Amino acid sequence: MSDTPTAPTPFADADRETILAEVQQILIQTFQLSEADVAPEKNLYTDLDLDSLDAIDMAAELSNRTQIKFENDDLRQIRTVNDVVETILRKQPTP
Repeated sequence: MSDTPTAPTPFADADRETILAEVQQILIQTFQLSEADVAPEKNLYTDLDLDSLDAIDMAAELSNRTQIKFENDDLRQIRTVNDVVETILRKQPTP
């Protein structure tokens, strides 16, 4: 067992607006979307034209940046940009 302490997640103390901004940047950078495309109410599949493989890529990138593991059930429930934010908020470790 390592003596190295576990680093806190980058989003551990982040508020909704900070998380939304980060999620939007991930979507913009990963899928070459415009800022207008990634409004909170936008549907990832019908509005942004993402598919199931894109959802996996998004989850992997979010996991890398947030240290939060996204389960299959999480991915099935996510439909909108705001759903991504809500999932991160729900899965954040509590202090």
